[in-house]
Amino acid sequence: MTPATSPARQRVLRPALAVFAALSVVTGLLYPLATTALARLAFADQAAGSLVQSGETTVGSTLIGQSFTSPRYFWGRPSATADRPYNAQASGGSNLGPRNPELARLASERALALRQADPGNAAPIPVDLVAASGSGLDPHISVAGARYQAGRVARERGLPMDEVEKLIAGHTERPFIGILGEPVVNVLQLNLALDRLPRP
Repeated sequence: MTPATSPARQRVLRPALAVFAALSVVTGLLYPLATTALARLAFADQAAGSLVQSGETTVGSTLIGQSFTSPRYFWGRPSATADRPYNAQASGGSNLGPRNPELARLASERALALRQADPGNAAPIPVDLVAASGSGLDPHISVAGARYQAGRVARERGLPMDEVEKLIAGHTERPFIGILGEPVVNVLQLNLALDRLPRP
């Protein structure tokens, strides 16, 4: 009798294979299905990707920023992702250090674009409007970043300034439990709310 077919080896091999098969089913099939079902029941929106609907159309996600360039809309943070801005398949920052002259050049170009879009605005430009985030996908800007752009958006749309400011306040997300993080504004949701306003 060869070692490979010995009764002792078979007594060990069969239970090992049975345990392997059982664990594969439990951890590879049943557990993922159970957690997915639980997530869809308890956190349906998040489990589906936090998608944003406009009517019957999916227009984006609250978790991933989009590139807005029209002066009629609020602009998000710059994105340094490869190929195109806010490319979710290439998440990442620019990796430019604070002493890198390329970082200063990019920030200057972004500041110039903001100034050209709103020449009468002499207020300091909030840093999040000229500096890309670490992921390149940040869907939020600071409240200061939204307020900086409010005058331009109001003028381009023919809206009263206080109406745009109320819209910003209504779309400001507060810090988690009041202390973790800073208040932020989701750019996509703010712009969709702008489009829903009756035209003057």
